[in-house]
Amino acid sequence: MTTETISQITNIAIFLAIIAILVIALFSSLVITKQSTVKIIERFGKFVGIRRPGISFKVPFIDRVAYIQSLRMGQIDVKVETITNDKVTVHMKVAVQYLVQDNDESIRDSIYKLTNFETQIQSYVFNEIRSEVPKKTLDEVYSSKQDIENAIKEQLSEAIAKYGYVIQNALVIDIDPDAKVKDAMNKINAATRDRQAAEQEGEANRIRVVKAAEAEAESKKLQGEGTAAQRNAIIEGFQKSIKAFSENTSLNTAEVLHFVEITQYYDTLRDMAKHNKNVIFMPHSQGGNIAIDNVIAANLAASKVLEPESNAKTQENTSSENIAKEK
Repeated sequence: MTTETISQITNIAIFLAIIAILVIALFSSLVITKQSTVKIIERFGKFVGIRRPGISFKVPFIDRVAYIQSLRMGQIDVKVETITNDKVTVHMKVAVQYLVQDNDESIRDSIYKLTNFETQIQSYVFNEIRSEVPKKTLDEVYSSKQDIENAIKEQLSEAIAKYGYVIQNALVIDIDPDAKVKDAMNKINAATRDRQAAEQEGEANRIRVVKAAEAEAESKKLQGEGTAAQRNAIIEGFQKSIKAFSENTSLNTAEVLHFVEITQYYDTLRDMAKHNKNVIFMPHSQGGNIAIDNVIAANLAASKVLEPESNAKTQENTSSENIAKEK
């Protein structure tokens, strides 16, 4: 191999080495960042910049990606055990929702000013829960859950803002008292609901009774009106029948009434046999009919005797009134 050939091979090797170094340097300088995240660039341990989503560059072999910070909302679940004002032990679970403010200063502070963010959040939640809940009874803790959430959020927001974080929500998602207390509360609720159910059932029964009584009263009222109308119709029919008999025959009133009575009597017997096949007719006589005739005749005689007296009293009253007017 000649010297010229060796020289050519050396030049090619150097060229390839340079190309390789350039390719490695190019890839080393590329920074590809995903959506909703940022990358923190350091140079020899010192912060030099932030790379946002997309493709960007850094100084190869010198700069490095030190941290990746998410800008998405995160959540920390904190479990706290405390005691209420009425000496009931409760276990509470609080969900803290947070995110990093999307500006360079806040992103830098969230990385370099806070060592362990979750531990800090838990400490603040413990402190707030154990200062608020002991002031309240168990019932007040349930009823004022929103107030507790607002107090936690307010304290956390004030304390965490300087580290670049924003507290979106602080939600009390579970309040779990001691098992014995929970069982007692369930019994109280069951007894209350049973009482309410009994009251509602009693009210419903009262309404049923009232409505039934009203319906019965209305039914009897209508039945009475119907019976009265029926009797009026019968009376009118009797009057027309008696008048027709008196005008078209030589029968007097007593004889006409007797005829109507006999007709009604046999009509009644016919209806009894027609609507009830189990009717048994016992031997009887017309003596009862004769007694009824005597009663009717006595009533007619009494009405005829009373009628002249009534007319005389009417005339006497009329005369007295006329004399008074003349005076």
